[in-house]
Amino acid sequence: MPEEEHRLIAERRRKLDRVAASGRVPYPYRFPGAVPTSTVAAAAGTLEPGAEDASRPFTVAGRLGSLRQHGKSTFLDLHDRDGSIQLFARVDELGEAGYQAMLDELDPGDIVGAVGHPVRTKRGEPSLRLTKIELLAKALRPPPEKWHGLQDEEARIRHRHVDLFASTASRARFRARSLLTAGLRAHLTEQGFLEVETGVLAPVASGAAARPFVTKSNYLDDELRLRIALELHLKRLLVGGLERVFELGPVFRNEDLDSTHTPEFTMMECYWAYADYQDMRGLVEGLYARLAGIAAAALPDIPEARAAPDVFRPPFDVVDYLAALEAKMGVSGLLDKSVEELRTLARSAGASLADDAPAGKCFDKLFDHYVEPTLLRPTFVFDYPLATSPLAKAHRSRPGLIERFELFYRGFELGNAYSELNDPEEQRRRFLAQAGDDPDASYAYDAEFIEALEYGMPPAAGLGIGVDRMAMALTGAASIKDVVLFPQSRRKA
Repeated sequence: MPEEEHRLIAERRRKLDRVAASGRVPYPYRFPGAVPTSTVAAAAGTLEPGAEDASRPFTVAGRLGSLRQHGKSTFLDLHDRDGSIQLFARVDELGEAGYQAMLDELDPGDIVGAVGHPVRTKRGEPSLRLTKIELLAKALRPPPEKWHGLQDEEARIRHRHVDLFASTASRARFRARSLLTAGLRAHLTEQGFLEVETGVLAPVASGAAARPFVTKSNYLDDELRLRIALELHLKRLLVGGLERVFELGPVFRNEDLDSTHTPEFTMMECYWAYADYQDMRGLVEGLYARLAGIAAAALPDIPEARAAPDVFRPPFDVVDYLAALEAKMGVSGLLDKSVEELRTLARSAGASLADDAPAGKCFDKLFDHYVEPTLLRPTFVFDYPLATSPLAKAHRSRPGLIERFELFYRGFELGNAYSELNDPEEQRRRFLAQAGDDPDASYAYDAEFIEALEYGMPPAAGLGIGVDRMAMALTGAASIKDVVLFPQSRRKA
């Protein structure tokens, strides 16, 4: 810790000791009656410059910003979740002892409660003229210099609590994320979907091509895995007669971290009996159009959020997977090429692939390289090669393809949907083929899911949306770390 920070902390501790020595409680239990600062600002905003309304007392609470003393008057900035308000303290209102105690004991960053009357300064700024101010929690560590927030990216992640109270923009973005999540739930509920919760721990991690985190149950004496997807449990609920279901919760993939990937993220998956992927396309367009409006209202000062209703106005662009990929590569007949030829093509595009990499991984690498970076507007990519997913129905009119679409924006994926495979024998064959082709997928054969399909699952469409990427797209965030409150990062030594 820098020497200057040591000195400031020691000084703040001495102030705390003085409060305790005076017989006051330095960390009181409660401070009732506080209203948002926006309420006071609205009341003061109706006054003429220089006027005060002494008939309307207000109580506020929050974190102190700057303190500016001008003789027998002091101006303080108070921040809460709604915004901020200027506090105006005068010695003739607080008394000599109270005014001096405020100056001697309070620092930027302290949590305080205040009571006063709304005023509008001669310059027109809404303020609260204090009749009382009380320390509610002493900040022993000083806030970031001049309240400009944390500039270092790693510091912002490791000290998100500081980032939030020091950065209005950070608070606004996470508030917007919460509103977007609520809008997502509301939209699906209004469409007749039932929200459910399924288990995070399971003996088999299936439903996606990803390596799981592994743990152990001492009681069961069994190895368990953290889920990598929500899919197979939710489709078992379709078997059980819950015809429209969705879940929103964390999933875990033991993978790299970058601007659009993190090992722990939030996923929404929904399943819709008696529908197919074309039906799901309409639901996705309506959902994103609604969420774009929420983002614009929540973040009017962010250009990307303000523009979202226009950007995400249906209908979205549509491209064909094979046609787009072959056009960008300048080749044809990709479906007819052997897995060895596909590996060669992927490696020539810079992909790092194992010698036994399956065809599906080769297609993924090729598409990531040639097509994804070009998809800057909201764009549906339709009809993927069969090798890319073992869980989607074969295309009804295009051999070698599956009924699948993904939604892309700014070069990354925002949603993935299938006409769901519900033939148990075909599903068994697909699982076995996947496990045989891909050593990393050997754990993914879910016998209980196959058994559930044997009871009969209705035709259905399924959709998965990464909530963190959804928030990135709609709030203009540059990295997934900007919309995850506590993202994973390397631990300090």
